[in-house]
Amino acid sequence: MMLTLLGFGMVIVFMTLIMAKRLSPLVALILVPIVFALLGGFGSSVDDMMLDGIRKIAPTGVMLMFAILYFGVMIDAGLFDPIVGRILRLVKGDPLRIVVGTTVLALLISLDGDGSTTYMIVVAAMLPLYRRLGMNALSMTCLAMLSSGVMNLTPWGGPTARAAAALHVDAGDIFVPLVPAIGVSILAILGLSFYLGLHERRRLGTVNLPAGALHAGYDEDGVPGGPTSEDDDSLRRPRLLWVNAALTLALMVGLILGVLPLPVLFMIAFAIALVINYPDLAEQRRRVAHHAGNVLSVVALIFAAGIFTGILSGTGMVEAMSRSLLAVIPDALGPYLAVITALVSMPFTFFMSNDAFYFGVLPILSDAAQGYGISAVEMARASLIGQPVHLLSPLVPSTYLLVGLAAVDFGDHQRFTLKWAVLVCLVMLAAALAIGLFPWAGVAG
Repeated sequence: MMLTLLGFGMVIVFMTLIMAKRLSPLVALILVPIVFALLGGFGSSVDDMMLDGIRKIAPTGVMLMFAILYFGVMIDAGLFDPIVGRILRLVKGDPLRIVVGTTVLALLISLDGDGSTTYMIVVAAMLPLYRRLGMNALSMTCLAMLSSGVMNLTPWGGPTARAAAALHVDAGDIFVPLVPAIGVSILAILGLSFYLGLHERRRLGTVNLPAGALHAGYDEDGVPGGPTSEDDDSLRRPRLLWVNAALTLALMVGLILGVLPLPVLFMIAFAIALVINYPDLAEQRRRVAHHAGNVLSVVALIFAAGIFTGILSGTGMVEAMSRSLLAVIPDALGPYLAVITALVSMPFTFFMSNDAFYFGVLPILSDAAQGYGISAVEMARASLIGQPVHLLSPLVPSTYLLVGLAAVDFGDHQRFTLKWAVLVCLVMLAAALAIGLFPWAGVAG
């Protein structure tokens, strides 16, 4: 009981501090778990727990470091300029079209199953438009995250693969029947984008952008003659557009096929991109230094999150929290375990990592559900429902990347997005129940 209270207390205190802006996420991720570990009497082993957490998250930190550098070089070289230009022609200064365009772009890019890639491309393409029109960047971060949360349910995405491995079922058997529910969720996100875009249009109206806005001769706010315009133009490599596109496509294929570990793929791709686009050594150093700020802010948060997860797991708080859940479910609700799993997947994947939920909690729930005629594959599908909420967790590294690139506050992003994330999860749950992806009351679907 003590570990359960410590676990939930630690998460609640952490969320309260950052949402109330009493501490920065970086400081809170380090200090809050240490304080709770000491309160729980784990002072003698807290150092080992922190190091274990850092070791486990180190590959993710390395991957994000070189992913930021790689896509930074691609942005400098102008790989995404045609996308920005085409979007600019389509949206024509209309906030509604910009918000809907943001969602469509995020949905398409999210097919690669990697949220970090989605965020970097979407923010690079769309943030200048939001700044130029004075739009709320939280709409962009909200829709990009929700799109990633739904599209990441593909078999090559992390959650589905984890659920399949944990319950020893085929990822295709989980995903293929789930496609209609995913489709309904996508429609819900598009509907939300229309609603948020309409709100922005009413607030700002439609702006007539100059023909060359956001291109040469304009700064990041769309103001003519910006001080960085000439420098940015000199960095463009239009003759290498197709070379850079081919390299990025090869990288995406390599990510999907798992040719090499993600950190290694991004390290190799970054090195090739830097040499191809900027063979001059002095310019290479300037490109790395230019993006060092983004790298430091994101990677520092990643390693701080490693301390949080290391203490959460090392103290046994995660296991205690999961077992407390089972203890409060009455036997009479056993036939509804699939629906219960779908509902609790929202808070539980928020409070703990995907690994902890899928490999620690889900097998326990699935074993209990089989006694009521609910199959493992049905439980696996139910466990995926909460993923849009999961991405709001302070334990998700890519979310720090998103808010860092968009220059929005993490707590503001959570407050703005949480209600919409819960709504998308409930829409997916309703669609899944309607088409019989898992049972209402223990009758196999």
